[in-house]
Parts: sequence; C-alpha cells; structure tokens
Amino acid sequence: MSALWVVVPAHREAARIGATLDALAAQHDRDFTLVVVDNASDDDTAGIARSFARRAPFPVHVLHEPDKGVGCAVDTGFRFAIGHGARLLARTDADCLPRPGWTAAARAAADRGAALVCGRIEARRDEHGPLGRAVFRALVATAALFGRVRPAHHRRHGYLTPYRMHAGNNMAVTAALYETVGGMPRRPSPTDRLFLNRVRRHTTAVVRAPDMVVENSTRRLRAYGLLGTARWYLDRGPGRHGEDPR
Repeated sequence: MSALWVVVPAHREAARIGATLDALAAQHDRDFTLVVVDNASDDDTAGIARSFARRAPFPVHVLHEPDKGVGCAVDTGFRFAIGHGARLLARTDADCLPRPGWTAAARAAADRGAALVCGRIEARRDEHGPLGRAVFRALVATAALFGRVRPAHHRRHGYLTPYRMHAGNNMAVTAALYETVGGMPRRPSPTDRLFLNRVRRHTTAVVRAPDMVVENSTRRLRAYGLLGTARWYLDRGPGRHGEDPR
C-alpha cells in the first residue's frame, strides 16, 4: 500500500465532488490511497464517492463524520490514514481541482525534506473569467501579506519559521509531524491557520511548492462578495453571513 494518502473532506458536495475525483484520477502519480470523508451530508456525496471507488485507479475509502466542520472531517480522515500506514498526507477539498502534477509535487517536496508542504491555489477556470480569477489572486496575495506582517505571527511568539501562506485545500504533511503537533484542530473554523501555527512551533521544514497547484472554487467570492471574502481571508469570520458556503 502506498505511503501517500489523499484526504478529501466533503459536505453536501454531490454537485461538485465528481469533478474533484476525476481530477485525482488524472494525476500523473497515482500511487496513493484516497479517503473521502462525508461530513454530515444530506445529499448523495457519499454515494458518488462509493461509485467512483469501483472504477478508481487507486484504493478508495469512504468515511462518515457526523460532527460537522471541516476540521473534524480532516482530522478524522488523517487519523484513519495514519492508522492504516500513511506516512505522507495530502489534502484537497471536494470543490477543488488538483492539477495533474499535484500528487507528484507533494511527494517530491517531502522527499526533499519538507515536513509541511504549502501548495499554490488558483481560481477555477470554469467558475469565473479572467477578471474574477485576477480578483481571487489579489485576495490570496493580500491574505498572504497580512499573515506575514500580522504581529501575532511574528517569530518572537515562539515560532521557528516565518509565516507562509497555507491553504488547507492544498497541503501535504508528514504523518510524524501531524501527530507531533496534535493534529488538525477540530474547531474553531477556519482551522488551517491554527494548524500552520502549531507546525511553526515545532519545525522549520515548512516549504512552499509553487508546482503543487489546486484550482480553488470561487463560490465564497460569489456568496460573500469582495468585502465579505476579504473579511473571511483576513480572519474576521463570515460577518453577517452564515456558515462557510463550501
């Protein structure tokens, strides 16, 4: 069984998860095991994943996590993978499209000594035109800059390495480091920044891999608008909006 496991948390993603699974099946490096974590869905998300498992070019496990929250689903999936022999864990989301070199880039970065690999996110080309993608790119760059200059992220607070932009839907981490830092926080959301800062207190082996690319859904941009999305990425929560529309 492969040392690399890919985890995909999914909540009510029946309309989108099929494209994500097809993108994973199109990877150049398919020597991995996939875990889809159905996170309290009330649609056919799990059924679509089980149907895919029958034709997938790699082993697939479909889990059910009743405790809603992306941190809950990710932690359940990662711990299941580690319990079954995973040494490297990669994650994307059920509304994202990993480009064909995604798993190969994650494995290569880990082989070079990275303990946490932070990939590059782009907007999905099937959801927005050039202007929408440019806006998304600007928001990501703004969030990355904010993270670097934010006083709470400075190394004087005990961090061993500078802040790097970390998108939970495009990352890889060694199983050893995941267990060392206590795993992904199950709450509160967003959990990605909390996890990154746990890692920064334990290792300097945090690497940005620009060739590890995931096309990210921009539906939060449509649901929240420009200012609402900026608020979310700048760690101010959804404001007047309800739960994350993923």
